Amino acid sequence: MPENNGFDYDAMLDVCGFRCPMPLLKTKQKLNQLVAGEVLYVKTTDPGSVRDFEVFLVQAGYCLQHQIENDGEYWFWIRK
Repeated sequence: MPENNGFDYDAMLDVCGFRCPMPLLKTKQKLNQLVAGEVLYVKTTDPGSVRDFEVFLVQAGYCLQHQIENDGEYWFWIRK
């Protein structure tokens, strides 16, 4: 499976190996650098990120465009 699964993105963040709360904190920091409408592709190995991102994105008003679990990695495409 291709890493980005064919989905477009404007910026990429690899937080594989980091545990909660670092994937979420680094994702927030990266999203702050983007402009409205851009897509951030995030890779993480922390299974807690699925729940953390779901709650954060609703609260922050961002759009989760795609989410894939692949062999212990969790991939997210988030539109700011």
